[in-house]
Amino acid sequence: MSKEVDISDGVTRMESAFGSGDGDQDAKAAVAQNAEIKGAIFEQSYRPWNGSLGPRWVRNYSIFRHHVYGLFSSKGHRSYPVMVRLTILGIFLFSLSPVFMLFLASMGGNGELGEILSRMWGINRYNLWGQVLGFFPRNMCMWPLLTALVVGGMISDDRSNGTSAIYFSRPVTRIDYTAMKFVSSAVVLGFVIVFSYLLYYTSAIVFRGEGWAFLIDTFPMFLGGLLAGILLVITYTSIGLALSSISQSRFFAGVAFLATIYGTKMVAFLIESQFDSSILYIFSPYDVLAHIGQWLIGIESNYDHSLAFSAVSLLLMNGISIALLASRVSSLEVTRE
Repeated sequence: MSKEVDISDGVTRMESAFGSGDGDQDAKAAVAQNAEIKGAIFEQSYRPWNGSLGPRWVRNYSIFRHHVYGLFSSKGHRSYPVMVRLTILGIFLFSLSPVFMLFLASMGGNGELGEILSRMWGINRYNLWGQVLGFFPRNMCMWPLLTALVVGGMISDDRSNGTSAIYFSRPVTRIDYTAMKFVSSAVVLGFVIVFSYLLYYTSAIVFRGEGWAFLIDTFPMFLGGLLAGILLVITYTSIGLALSSISQSRFFAGVAFLATIYGTKMVAFLIESQFDSSILYIFSPYDVLAHIGQWLIGIESNYDHSLAFSAVSLLLMNGISIALLASRVSSLEVTRE
């Protein structure tokens, strides 16, 4: 039961407890007066640059140089880990192994060893196709791994480190940014894949002392293989950059690319072994390129579906990849994500 408080005499319990009325009721608090603040407000603003800008190609070249020169020197360029550089160098040297075998064949002269090496490594339709599109070891180990190492961090590193803010705060358009990322990646891949192909064909002519008749006879095959190599570089670059643009991790982008190349081929192979149909190979980037490469060089196809399916699939792969890449780059802000 609550007890009522009598406040008729004007003194409450709180006042009784804390000594109200013992002489401190006249105390006053001293409040400091703010001193008058005098000053001036200055109008400050950034002055825009009214001078002439550098040529567009100079700005684009700086992006290209940053990525390509980084393979040789990290000072002022993209930093590639030492193991990545050594792996790329190892892939390049291994891609030149047919050149070394042709050299041995030329040293063997017309002997039995020279003839065997010439038949195994000499210029013919199947060797030209295998130099670019052979599954083992090039498209099983070398080219996909090379692409994952080079392309994986092209855009994902910019997203994770906030480098895109530096690019887009300068007069670099998103089109130029995307184009130079693509060109930088394609040049590195092309140097290993296409240049090794060119060196292989040239070495076969020089080491064996072939004449104009041999050149005229094999040059159409050579052009077919060269076009197949260019298509491989473009396709792998498109897919790799698209995957790099949706991630902030170069590791994820690289693994995703390897999974795309190996996974689609494995699924298509299992379906073919069970249902005796090669139609699902149109979803495998490697097999689409291999099918078109066989037609370009003029060797018999080992796929039972029409070449038109592979051609349309190749166009869609590149189109979808570039569209995804452009969409992701256009959404990048001039701030760190």
